[in-house]
Amino acid sequence: MDNVVSGDGCTIDDGATVGYGDFEEPTRIGDDATIRGGTIVYGDVTIGDDFSTGHDALVREETAIGDDVLVGTKTVIDGRTTIGDHVSLQTNVYVPSETTIGNNVFLGPGAVLTNDEYPIRTEGDLVGPTIEDGASIAANATVLPGVTVGENAFVAAGAVVVEDVPPETLAMGTPARTRSLPDPLEGPNQLA
Repeated sequence: MDNVVSGDGCTIDDGATVGYGDFEEPTRIGDDATIRGGTIVYGDVTIGDDFSTGHDALVREETAIGDDVLVGTKTVIDGRTTIGDHVSLQTNVYVPSETTIGNNVFLGPGAVLTNDEYPIRTEGDLVGPTIEDGASIAANATVLPGVTVGENAFVAAGAVVVEDVPPETLAMGTPARTRSLPDPLEGPNQLA
């Protein structure tokens, strides 16, 4: 692992691959990371302290990940993505390239973010969504390309988000419609 720079207290399971590919920039991992078996982390990835994965996760190139981030089992981060601090990506989350995820964000199991408005039908730029600080996206929700989920907003399970979600609102349904947050959902996420 000549192309990996890791901090103190890191545990990389047998069967995990860190620094995959032929990249000029090494994989950089902060202190106290736990990378479980089957996980692949490409070269040219920068990860902060207290990072952990489930099994069989994938983190592609040109990704920057902050401190205290969980990447759940079978979650895919498809590269050229920025993820803040105190983020939890649960099992089977898909994060496409060109996505920005802020701090203190939660993505529930099976949440899917997308970056291609018209897959394979037309040529165009990939534009991932922006998930702002404190937002939560519940299980099996889908967020379409270029959509911004605002600060402290909440996307309900199974919602299909086709337009921006204003800060501190609830988006639910297919297509998702927004309304005021109910009292139990007000305030910041309790991830830290």
